[in-house]
Amino acid sequence: MRKYFLFYFLLMLISVHVQILAANDDSLRGTITRERAWWDTKFYSIQVKPDFENQSITGVCRIKYNIIKKPTQYMQIDLQSPMHLDSVFLKGSKLKFFKHSKSVFFIEYPNKGENLKSEIELFFSGKPKEAKYAPWDGGWVWKKDMKGRPWVSVACQGLGASVWLPCKDHQSDEPENGMELELILPQKMMGVANGNLILDTLEGTNRIVKWKVENPINLYNIVPSFGYYESFETDYEGLNGNLNCSYWVIDENIEQAKQHFQVTDSMLTCFEHWFGPYPFYEDGYKLVETPFLGMEHQSNIAYGNNFQLGYKGRDLSLSGWGLKWDFIVIHESGHEWFGNSITSYDIADMWIHEAFTNYSEVLYVDCQYGTQAGNEYAIGLRHNIKNDKPIIGPYGVNQEGSGDMYYKGSNMIHIIRQLINDDEKFRLLLIELNKTFYHKIVTTQEIEEFISAYTKLDLSKVFDQYLRTVDVPKFDTYIKDNKYYYRWQNCVSNFDMPIRLLSKDLLHPTTEFQSIDIPVNFEVELLKPDPNFYVQF
Repeated sequence: MRKYFLFYFLLMLISVHVQILAANDDSLRGTITRERAWWDTKFYSIQVKPDFENQSITGVCRIKYNIIKKPTQYMQIDLQSPMHLDSVFLKGSKLKFFKHSKSVFFIEYPNKGENLKSEIELFFSGKPKEAKYAPWDGGWVWKKDMKGRPWVSVACQGLGASVWLPCKDHQSDEPENGMELELILPQKMMGVANGNLILDTLEGTNRIVKWKVENPINLYNIVPSFGYYESFETDYEGLNGNLNCSYWVIDENIEQAKQHFQVTDSMLTCFEHWFGPYPFYEDGYKLVETPFLGMEHQSNIAYGNNFQLGYKGRDLSLSGWGLKWDFIVIHESGHEWFGNSITSYDIADMWIHEAFTNYSEVLYVDCQYGTQAGNEYAIGLRHNIKNDKPIIGPYGVNQEGSGDMYYKGSNMIHIIRQLINDDEKFRLLLIELNKTFYHKIVTTQEIEEFISAYTKLDLSKVFDQYLRTVDVPKFDTYIKDNKYYYRWQNCVSNFDMPIRLLSKDLLHPTTEFQSIDIPVNFEVELLKPDPNFYVQF
């Protein structure tokens, strides 16, 4: 009997192991697997030491977590090759682990209790993937500054923090209590990271600095930057009191930065007006010059636009308005509300981050130069739309949808603003959206339902059309016998979005022809749709 028991027990272990090995990397990254579901991260304590000459790093990541259900035999830890997981400790005991693939390790987990708090130590080392075209390809950025000195940072959105850090690399599980990041580097350099500086000391030939974040944070936002930095600070009196704003730039750029970053006050004023309070007062607001274009790292925004106006000196809207302000400062700061505070559960829903943040540019232009200017900027962005694939990507496989999430998604929000037809109501919608989903993980369904409920408009077909298809609805019209006939074509079933004409009349087309009488001497040109609606005509 004992022999049979051992035999079946071994078969069970082999079966579990085979199931794990059968899973592909996309699914392991993109879903909450059984090996992820039983533990909830609470706090990350990270120490990292870069070797600038060899472009390698060593470090330790301590993860505090709660056991929320009975653990499986394994704990999934994500760490991408060519990084190495050197050793793992739980309460002083060394644990066994095996590598599943190029990006996943499975830790043999001995604790079978529930409703417990615990902490695991993960020692790691190696040469992380180098980002050669950051921020688009992702990884560590090993560059030199203008004087030939090391200048290093990280950009890993999409690719994930596991490109360098052993972690639970899924957007749905932010450490609710924040994190701290300790950087070990040469004495004359400075390391900058998220949150507040809580330690800066010399130890032997090293300088040790530690930064701490009080709020929940998405792991791809946890980013150290190393360089010969100088800094300055300003105070912003905002809706929640005093906000400390700090700016870290390569030493020889300090005077230029003091002038250029004065735009921060107007940006924060505009965004707090439209979205409500800055979401991370406790951690401050920070711009950090980096050797790549930019990224929305929470309370640690990467800035690499070379103190230019526009996007690398260009106007992405071709309207003229995009050359009046620094794109990276405005856009990446907008992500503090959309992306960093309100975070999508699955990166397939990244439109929640990018569409609203792209629209924050429109609202900044509106705030500074008037509503007509904002409208022109929004309309001008459309030339960037490709309509190559749906904005929402496939779920559960760590894959984004179309890059149209920026410009097409933004224009969808612009349409919703037109349908509300009251800018104060639209503003209060955005403020309430940020209150309701403050520091929360959300899905597209939750955002859609909230907006429809708040506006008392059934926007389901609008969302279906612009997020889930590549088709731009066509406002099909003709004139006959002093009647104006109109309907929707090239659209989802039962599409019924209202549309405003240049005459200011609001029509309610369906997929069937309807008509209105044309008054005598009426200017036919006024029967064209308002250009604030992104439709074909």
